Amino acid sequence: MTTTMLLDTDRALVQAATAVAKLRCRSANHTVAAAARTADGRVFTGVDLLHPTGGPCAEIVVLGTAATQGVGKLEAIVAVGDRGRGVVPPCGRCRQVLLDYHPGIRVIVGPLDALRKLPVADLLPERDTWADQRLDASAIVRTGQWPMPTVPTSRPASED
Repeated sequence: MTTTMLLDTDRALVQAATAVAKLRCRSANHTVAAAARTADGRVFTGVDLLHPTGGPCAEIVVLGTAATQGVGKLEAIVAVGDRGRGVVPPCGRCRQVLLDYHPGIRVIVGPLDALRKLPVADLLPERDTWADQRLDASAIVRTGQWPMPTVPTSRPASED
């Protein structure tokens, strides 16, 4: 695990997320705010959108917001809970999405008196690579068939 000390810009990122949490997380629909920073210092913020059908976490909202501004790479992100809950680590889904879209991003985690910045890959016990899980669309076009999964213990029906 590679931990780096927080810089003043990291502390400012925590403050930005905290300010958004205080200002915008005032209902059961919004309970977490996040802030992310680019290498050139631009900061993007967002809040989660809780809904009975699910909804995006604040980190995912921030990724979308940054993407709408043409950002290709984020260097750091932090999420802060409402009502003074402090920094909250990203959920498993967010960890995987962060790794897939910004593999070099560092995530600020920990209690306020001992914050640290970690590579997102260090937050995942078993890495899953999104690119390895995608279907080969060209194979579908060439053959006209969806690929069938290979099951090691299966045998042809003719052997029954």
